[in-house]
Amino acid sequence: INPDRIASGVARHLRLRRSTRQNMAENQEEVTMKKSVFFGALTAAAGLAAGVAAAGTLDDVKARGKLNCGVTTGLVGFAAPDANGEWKGFDVAVCRAVAAAVLGDGSAVEFVPTTAKTRFTALASGEIDMLARNTTWTFSRDVDLKFTFVGVNYYDGQGFMVPKDLGVSSAKELDGATVCIQTGTTTELNLADFFRSNNISYEPVPIETNAEAQQQYLAGACDVYTTDASGLAATRATFEAPGDHVLLPEIISKEPLGPLVRHGDNEWGDIVRWTLNALITAEELGVTSTNMAEMMAGTNNPEINRLLGTEGTLGEMLGLDADWAANALAVAGNYGEVFAANIGEATSIGLARGLNAQWTDGGLLYSPPFR
Repeated sequence: INPDRIASGVARHLRLRRSTRQNMAENQEEVTMKKSVFFGALTAAAGLAAGVAAAGTLDDVKARGKLNCGVTTGLVGFAAPDANGEWKGFDVAVCRAVAAAVLGDGSAVEFVPTTAKTRFTALASGEIDMLARNTTWTFSRDVDLKFTFVGVNYYDGQGFMVPKDLGVSSAKELDGATVCIQTGTTTELNLADFFRSNNISYEPVPIETNAEAQQQYLAGACDVYTTDASGLAATRATFEAPGDHVLLPEIISKEPLGPLVRHGDNEWGDIVRWTLNALITAEELGVTSTNMAEMMAGTNNPEINRLLGTEGTLGEMLGLDADWAANALAVAGNYGEVFAANIGEATSIGLARGLNAQWTDGGLLYSPPFR
């Protein structure tokens, strides 16, 4: 096999694909301009966060009688409305758990769809109380934009999806490819770093939502779609012929995804943080949606008792009812149950637990103790 001939063939294939969509190509100057506008908006939004947080989000949610939760515009398995308009998914379950912990009702949620560009402004301005939208925890988002990431609910990494007939088996073979990329994301920056470090070039095709990316990719507007690997798997699962598309082996970044709130409202941050921890701890301790009622009658494990509110005063410390965590767990079960039902191996998305397994099973999932 002649490697030079293979590389030449792939490059020729990419050139032919690009020639059919010259009118769809976006130049780098436009992308740079969009970045400038985006980051300028974020700087302005960050200035709003501290003032809004000072108002006391817990009081606002209780007075309103519902939680305003920011989610994606639609990513099957993570957050998307079903045929009846009811929001379902892995991130949706976190929103509903927080609503149940605070209000005793997991359905008391207003889901607010946000794009990669609008999500931070929506949170900083107070339009939403929390954001659960496959968002990566980074230094600048924490320190500069003034958001508090309360934990990680999915350990991810950026990957690449290509049509099988492109004949590519590695991202390092994508020299000259056109790439569908969501603007204003860590994905956009990681992509530039990867291609630069491997001394290869690409043409960006800017998109704003996963739905737009899917449409452009399937229409042949780009050779490659890149985003978090979990998002690629979720997107591919919706294709008519998912087997015609492959995820390349490279994972080029760390993407710790998790819910976030505004800086300056520690009481509210504690509630969202410990609601997520309750889902994680429940799985570790063997508390499930099917045995929780029995366990609330009392167990020999003091931490289970504290978690479920039959012992201790943890709810009181949060300003919530004693059974706040039990209410959260009653919505969709523990972390493992939520994972399995929405994105696990038995679903069309088919994700293995991997890094998202409990620490006792070799994963990274780990909650501080309920004590």
